[in-house]
Amino acid sequence: MKKRSIFILCAASLLPLAAEAQDITVKASDGVNVEVTYYSPSIVRVVKYPSGSTKSNYKSLVVVKQPEKVSLKKGNGTASSSVLTTAVDKDGRVTFSDAQGTLLKEKSVKFEPIDSGSDKGAWHIKQTFTLDDGEAIYGLGTMQDGALDRRGMHLFMEQNNTVDYQLTMQSIKGWGLYFDNYSRSKFDDSADGMMFSFEVGKEEDYYFVYGDRSMRKTTASLRELTGQAPMFPLWTFGYWQSRERYENQQQLMEVVDKYRELQVPLDGIVQDWQYWGGNYLWNAMDFLSPDFSDAKGMIDHVHKQNAHIMITIWASFGPATIPYKELKEKGLLFNFDTWPQSGISHVWPPRADYPSGVRVYMPYSQTAKDIYWKNLKRLFDYGIDAWWMDSTDPDMFNATDADYDMLTPERSFRSMRNAFPLATVSGVYENQRKTSSNKRVFIMTRSAFAGQQRYGSNMWSGDVAAAWDVLRGQLPAGLNFTLTGDPNFNTDIGGFFCGAYNFEGWGTGSAVRNPQYQELYVRWLQYGLFTPVFRSHGTEAPREIYQFGKRGEPVFDAIEKCIRLRYQLLPYIYSLAWQVTNENDSYMMPLAADFAADKRTHNLADEMMFGHSILAAPILKAQYTKEQVNKVDAMSGWDRKDGASKTVEKADFTQGKTITKYLPAGAQWYEYESNKLYDGGQDVTLNTRLDYIPMFIKAGSILPLAPVMQYAAEKKWNDLEIKVYPGADATFTLYEDEGDNYNYEKGKYSTITFQWNDKKQQLTIDARKGAFDGMLQKRVFRVSLPGKAAKKVDYSGKKVNVSL
Repeated sequence: MKKRSIFILCAASLLPLAAEAQDITVKASDGVNVEVTYYSPSIVRVVKYPSGSTKSNYKSLVVVKQPEKVSLKKGNGTASSSVLTTAVDKDGRVTFSDAQGTLLKEKSVKFEPIDSGSDKGAWHIKQTFTLDDGEAIYGLGTMQDGALDRRGMHLFMEQNNTVDYQLTMQSIKGWGLYFDNYSRSKFDDSADGMMFSFEVGKEEDYYFVYGDRSMRKTTASLRELTGQAPMFPLWTFGYWQSRERYENQQQLMEVVDKYRELQVPLDGIVQDWQYWGGNYLWNAMDFLSPDFSDAKGMIDHVHKQNAHIMITIWASFGPATIPYKELKEKGLLFNFDTWPQSGISHVWPPRADYPSGVRVYMPYSQTAKDIYWKNLKRLFDYGIDAWWMDSTDPDMFNATDADYDMLTPERSFRSMRNAFPLATVSGVYENQRKTSSNKRVFIMTRSAFAGQQRYGSNMWSGDVAAAWDVLRGQLPAGLNFTLTGDPNFNTDIGGFFCGAYNFEGWGTGSAVRNPQYQELYVRWLQYGLFTPVFRSHGTEAPREIYQFGKRGEPVFDAIEKCIRLRYQLLPYIYSLAWQVTNENDSYMMPLAADFAADKRTHNLADEMMFGHSILAAPILKAQYTKEQVNKVDAMSGWDRKDGASKTVEKADFTQGKTITKYLPAGAQWYEYESNKLYDGGQDVTLNTRLDYIPMFIKAGSILPLAPVMQYAAEKKWNDLEIKVYPGADATFTLYEDEGDNYNYEKGKYSTITFQWNDKKQQLTIDARKGAFDGMLQKRVFRVSLPGKAAKKVDYSGKKVNVSL
């Protein structure tokens, strides 16, 4: 195709000063049509399609923002808002610039026609950009490669169990891209440029997001484009216990009871699969197994213990289930093979002569979503608190072109493939919101697509192996996921498959007594402490704290210390959750987001910011044992092979060790445990123990800490410790609401802002704003500087000044 192009610069308003809105249109005889639309002064949509074809005008599944009325100045093929200039050259290439210079330039676009199948008339599309030398880029989803910077990567992007792909990325320079395309894609960065290739599209359709050269602002703008993240319930920020799986209701209840007996904090328990019975009843959305004969009694028991229960549900159904029959009758099931492949659940490898007949449903259909919820409501009515939506990729085995060619209500499955998790999660969220506003939707899902944060969804990184290199990969995986605009990430603490550590053989659960696994588990837990959902889960060995020993022993004590610290941090975390919802903030961010001037942070993959004050620097290498490689995936991990080592390595977990961590330039840092103050821009050597959690607080921070609780709502925050870390001025806003309903959307919440004046060494506690039912009217704050005695401050909602 020739390179000559037309360009059409469109905006809600194209104004030299304040004239009537108008478009700029230049037509050519052939080439590529280019349309540029300002959605805001900093968000621009670019659409391209070959002349002679037409746009699809398909309603986006992802983008929720509507174009604003933007004041623009126009020139010869250019349009400028107050912060961003777009220019289209004679070849149709778009350049984005700000006052400091060029941000991003297109290099080329290619359209190749699709001549057959259900996508006939659409295009294979390739778009290439030119990046600066050394320009770090981030996002694109969760890869398990351990890298933070995505430069030089070559990715085939199709959702699967442990690798989640997003067509969203951003640059260290503070700009981002989202491609509104749902087909399988490729990403290639090389000397020839950064190229996105799309398997199918009616047109190229992407959004350029200008973040004022700030990664935090870019991330916030991506969420402005694709949707706000609602508040999760307070209890979801506590500790979750899970395993694959609790085999009966008594076993699950005993776990909750044991935590209460030990007085180890717990808020969530998870029931994984097979509570429905056999594979032909797969995902029946009911307790049909005789091992759960009184499911309502089980759920009530959990609630009486002030805990909550999440249950696994899938995107597929067995042929003997009610939803399968309803969906099949309406032609709303896909034909490809999926998990489980055999109707016999206890035999491996799967028996091909007894196929399960399980089929994935079609969530792109509103009718299918409604059938899904109608059946799921049985569990909701039992009192289930949250949903574990597994296989939202979904699993596809032996898929053919004909499978991808299958039509959904709108387009081919090929053109919708990667948006499957978004479509299936949206149906549950929207229907639960219609059903009740008293219980906030919380969904945990194995895969995600852009915009999924607006559906009360938190993604976990799939069935990863228990291995040190995998643990090291979780931190950059979560950060890159956050940088797509979705703040909600977690991981199976301890790794899902841990069979390589079972020294007594497959399925014995002996890994929890193996020092190699004990060390790995503790360090994984100490990393998970700084993720939005703090959840232990896995197969081949149970992960409850008491499986690892007893109080007074190093491993038990290290686990308990970590869980208790999580509960102390709840006021900080829940207040951060409000910033995520109200201001499009993020829980986890790379150091480069706040310290971009320090180039050493650009690909620093073993540390992160948790909120704006805490630098988390987890220990991600073995110190007491030898690292063991555990190379299994989501299929091979289920092999009943006894590949474990029979030799158990001894370890003295009472010994002191050292690690070296980097503190970024641009701030001073307090080591949390010792209160020692360090200058940024240097490596520091730390004395460590098994229970040591490397955590630094930025000078110029205010950190609220709660007393340790057995569950998140056990105590109101009437006696908080307010730790002020001097060295710069600081502000922190404490957020409170009713904890688990949507009244906050009606304004029923309160905030108290703390302001530290470093020059005056004075803390101002501002007057409380807002109110909600059950709010504390009077309370005590215990205010302190690092290493100093606390001052007791009685607070009744009025402004107070405290000199320290």
